[in-house]
Amino acid sequence: MRAGNAAAVEIDEFAAWMARGLAHFERAADTALPPATRAPQRLHEAMRYAALGGGKRVRPLLVYAAGECGARAGEAALDSVALAVEFVHVYSLIHDDLPCMDDDVLRRGRPTVHVAFDEATAMLAGDALQAEAFCVLADAPVAAETRAALMRELAHAVSTFGMCGGQAIDLASVGRSLSASELETMHRMKTGALLLACVKMGALAVGADAVALAALDRYGRAVGLAFQIVDDVLDVEASSTSLGKTAGKDALRDKPTYVSMLGLAAANARAEALRKEALDALAQQGEEALRLRQLADFIVLRNC
Repeated sequence: MRAGNAAAVEIDEFAAWMARGLAHFERAADTALPPATRAPQRLHEAMRYAALGGGKRVRPLLVYAAGECGARAGEAALDSVALAVEFVHVYSLIHDDLPCMDDDVLRRGRPTVHVAFDEATAMLAGDALQAEAFCVLADAPVAAETRAALMRELAHAVSTFGMCGGQAIDLASVGRSLSASELETMHRMKTGALLLACVKMGALAVGADAVALAALDRYGRAVGLAFQIVDDVLDVEASSTSLGKTAGKDALRDKPTYVSMLGLAAANARAEALRKEALDALAQQGEEALRLRQLADFIVLRNC
């Protein structure tokens, strides 16, 4: 088979793998979330509106891909992890969009939760999804010590030293100039921490060994930062239609980003360097890390 044909086949296989993973995750999420017919109906409806409203589902896909690097099969355990990280991610989006934070009206091509429902319901929906994430992990079909490790990873990723702390720095940085190290710290906390947790938790759920975990840690740190840099670039280059959210808001709010600090060319170059760093981290992992390699390409080379 010629190299070009082989590359095309690999791309098609990856697209098919993504489609299967997304369909599988959507079914799992639909089953796991409380039905909208159960009281309190409006709250449950808002949770389902937010969590089942589409999206790239990069975090669940990272979980499933990392799960291919383990010593044992564990689809049910990986579903628990995938649901937990996506529920936390969706809760963060609901809260980020509130008027007291980024005050946005569009998310995933639809009205944000506080617009579709109301601010109080949106706040509660986010709170409930965070709680639901830990409920799912508490019931994960793994040994008790593995459940504890998974919950620990997620809690640290969401804490003031992770996602919540990064969001606080982001809000406090509007209109200010940050140093390169300060901006990187903010991005690694706000976005990178949860993406890193996806990779580590997926590997932990299937009993990956210490060598694999160390490699995946390096990989997760690289793709976590790259993801946010690409988001900064797309906020400038892409349209609201393609993004499914309001484009250009970073500049309008005078938020520090890699683009505002380095310019588009240098920001793209930094993302590409991180992609190579992620791929290098997996150099010794073999075929079981194929999907993680492909996801690194997808994260950095995406256009929405």
